[in-house]
Formats: sequence, structure tokens, C-alpha cells
Amino acid sequence: MKIECRDLVKTYKTVQAMDGLTLTVPEGQILGLLGKNGQGKSTLIKTLAGVIRPDSGTVILDGQIPGSATKARVSWLPELSGLDLSWSVRHTLNFWQDFFPDFNRSRADEMLKQLNLVPGMRLREMSKGMREKLQLVLVMARDADLYLLDEPMAGVDPVTREEILDTILTGYRPGSTMILSTHLVSDVERILDRVAFIDQGQVILEEDADELRQRTGTSISEAFKRRMRA
Repeated sequence: MKIECRDLVKTYKTVQAMDGLTLTVPEGQILGLLGKNGQGKSTLIKTLAGVIRPDSGTVILDGQIPGSATKARVSWLPELSGLDLSWSVRHTLNFWQDFFPDFNRSRADEMLKQLNLVPGMRLREMSKGMREKLQLVLVMARDADLYLLDEPMAGVDPVTREEILDTILTGYRPGSTMILSTHLVSDVERILDRVAFIDQGQVILEEDADELRQRTGTSISEAFKRRMRA
């Protein structure tokens, strides 16, 4: 799914979450939406998911304005969990399978094994890291055209971060597009095809990941730090 955002503006009372944000993501790419907390990453993700509307500007997903047709092709991992903690892992997967026609149960079961998640365990008995893993399974097991991951590794330990990244790579459907928002740049840069640096509601840099490394002679993480200090 190709993504085109032009001059997006979104204000929450006195907070300017997006301020003329422009971004293009080619189909079949994994883009890292990289920025500090509170710079508009989650607002852009929610806009692409069709959850909120910008005050002005345009969003085009494969030639369409976000709506019911595009929502069916988008799999979204929000920053905050809305899962029912009284459910078991198995019951949660059953619900997702009933709710989403494109939910690939065999792939979900395989990812559960990979992440050592027990089907009979209730969510209230799970650590934050385990629930983050389960949410990722729910998102990546859908045969979507666009995956939106909002801070998928926030608040988890380094080992869990690596497991989450490996699951993203194995669960990612070839040909689909992914936007992964995070402030943990060094943890994710190995899986990125393209990067966008976001600051104060604007995309201040958008570039192919390998070309950025070659141009700056350094890692994406270091290039990000330098740009934020400039």
C-alpha cells in the first residue's frame, strides 16, 4: 500500500500535533517513523489508521481517502493496549479470528510458539513484555496491506525488544507496507528500508535507510541524534 500525506495539520486544544506534515511511503517498504516522545508520531499513526481526521491536509492510501475500504486493509498496533485482561491468550486469538476475516490463525499460533506465549495463560497473569508480544502477534497475524506499529517496544527489556523485532521480520507479509514509530532508534534500524525523522509535528528528513548511512558515514541512530541537536 502506497502512502501519501500532504500538509497535515492536527491541533489538540493548544497542542500542535501535526504542523504541515508531509510524507510519502512507497509500497512494500518498512519505514521507521523516528522521533522523541510528543512530536506527532502517534497522531500520524492514528490518522493513517482512520481513527482520527486531520484538521487540514490530505491522506491518500493507494489512491483512496482513509475510510471503511482502507481500514479493512490496515492492521494497527496502538501505543496503549485495549485488551481484556480477564481473557486467555487462546480466547483473545479466537476473538481476533472471528472479528478479522484476514486473520491467519496458523501464523498466529506459530508466532506464539516463537515468543513462548502459553495459549491457556490469562492476560492478567502476563508481564507487560508478554502482553506487548501478544499484541504484536494479533497485528502481524493479519494478512494486511499496511501494518502500523506505534511504539511496539516501549517499556520492555532489551531481550524482549530483540524478540519483538524478530517477530516483526518473520510475521511481515512480503509486499506489504509497514510504519514503525519509535524513539528507540538504535534498536530498530537493522530492519528499516526507509526512515522519516519527525520533530514538532513535521517530517524534517525522509530518506532511504542505506542511502542515509552512506551519505552520513554513520548509523541511523547517530544521524538521528545529530539532526535533533542541529
